[in-house]
Amino acid sequence: MTTTSAIYLDYAATTPVDPEVFEAMLPWLKDQFGNSSSIHQYGTRARVALEDARQSVAERLGVTLPEVVFTSGGTEGNNAAIQGLAFHARKRGKTHIITSRAEHNAVLQPIAFLESQGWTVSWLTPDSDGVIRADQVRDAIREETGFVSLMHVNNELGSVNPIEEITRICREADVPIHCDAVQSAGKLDIGSWDDAVRPDLMSLSAHKLYGPKGVGALIVHKDADWEPWMKGGSQERNRRGGTVNVPGVVGLQRALELATDRQENDRAHIVAIREAILDGIRTRFGSMVRLNSPAEGGLPHILNLRVACSSEDPIDGEMLLLNLDIEGICLSNGSACTSGAVEPSHVLTTIGLEPHEANASMRVSLGRINRLDDAKSFVDALERVLQRMKRTIPG
Repeated sequence: MTTTSAIYLDYAATTPVDPEVFEAMLPWLKDQFGNSSSIHQYGTRARVALEDARQSVAERLGVTLPEVVFTSGGTEGNNAAIQGLAFHARKRGKTHIITSRAEHNAVLQPIAFLESQGWTVSWLTPDSDGVIRADQVRDAIREETGFVSLMHVNNELGSVNPIEEITRICREADVPIHCDAVQSAGKLDIGSWDDAVRPDLMSLSAHKLYGPKGVGALIVHKDADWEPWMKGGSQERNRRGGTVNVPGVVGLQRALELATDRQENDRAHIVAIREAILDGIRTRFGSMVRLNSPAEGGLPHILNLRVACSSEDPIDGEMLLLNLDIEGICLSNGSACTSGAVEPSHVLTTIGLEPHEANASMRVSLGRINRLDDAKSFVDALERVLQRMKRTIPG
């Protein structure tokens, strides 16, 4: 599944397409190319594949078949959820939103746009582990609260918000809640949630779980007050206009099946690699390399580290990553959707890091294709890079 000898440690940005996913998609990319809205036999076969995929995704996520709306990915899902909830909330005279300062930009920017249009927003601040507590949401709910939007797993830290508890609070207050579940689908058992604790809307993306890019799903509870955002056709039961990406949907189906089937084995494998990295960091660097991610309770796939430095003697984060890339280690300093930004990670500064500390941070995100040996290779490469950057290694 990999094409180079470099070690890939950026699975939170995207994952390679699993060979079984590719094989499942292939017929729909070649001979079975019909439009699922067409009434002839090509269209009928595509429509059957589409609905089979919908049934499978619904079963894996513990929802009903009509609640699954296929999208182009997490960003569309988040925008569709927020804009659709806002439409109904405004009709009820409710123009207050609750969210977190540590959300992905696909949530931050749509909500910031609504704020510029007169909405009031409670921007909750996470704790030092990046977690929003349920009582913060309870305290922020007002009579005019239209909806809540909070992620399940933070894409930079791996911290896990108590979404089940938060959803229960929202239910009691009759406030709809949207959850960005892009980083948790296929890694945490969200399919076991019942209606009391499942958010009204959840967005996910195939390319985060070994599926193709450009496809995802928005789960919309049957009773949700939500207005479809993408207009232009009757597809997806009039909830998302546009020709459906049947090969992508089939890929999402197979990727989610494999991810849920392999979830426990993948987690155990990744925990072993994570612990090997942390052991190597502690042994080799001591306090020179520190942990930004939660020490406990977070998703093990994401490990955010920072090189200790001061504002007078900062680390050039871009040079750190480029030097690691030269060493054959591919990782990032945060969300792939903000790569190239001059500003430090908003997530890291939100949890209390100074800008120079955030810029000296890197996100190691692990996947099922990583090997235990990759841990030592990463630690060895980091030591060479820090020495090249004239940092004194303890010991």
